[in-house]
Amino acid sequence: MTGRFVVGLVGGAFGLEGFVKVKSLSGETGHLLCLRSAVLRLRGDERDVEIEKSVPIFPSVIMKFRGVNTPEEAGKFAGAEIITGRENASPLKPGEYYIEDLKGLEVTADGCVLGHITGVFEGGGGYVAEIRLASGDLKLVPFRNEFFGEIDVEAGRAALHSTWILE
Repeated sequence: MTGRFVVGLVGGAFGLEGFVKVKSLSGETGHLLCLRSAVLRLRGDERDVEIEKSVPIFPSVIMKFRGVNTPEEAGKFAGAEIITGRENASPLKPGEYYIEDLKGLEVTADGCVLGHITGVFEGGGGYVAEIRLASGDLKLVPFRNEFFGEIDVEAGRAALHSTWILE
């Protein structure tokens, strides 16, 4: 299981005091408001930051990083990913999974290994799992109870109810 998660994206400077606007990737903001430190990743470079203050601005959050005091300094972080540990990620409800934990799960049906989940994306009607089959083909399957049965992140596998969805 993944130990670190991207929990938000910096949109740009906000106001005159060095705040940045942050979009939550989970759609929830409570966990962002509790962060006191994080890692910012921008164009492959990572930097530890201390968070001085967080304020909810529906549907986002504004944050002030220690040492960043002007809009010009804050603007340099536009596009950065905010990374934190699992303990600071948005809490899961029953039947929910972190997308990072789903990546790499073995996909089975009728006891046979068919491939692995390579990604999960938001689609028009919900989430879609991208599955790389043993043949190398990529298939997209709605990530819904109608198509997926047991999902065991600890064991590293997700079971499809049937293979017809892959045809």
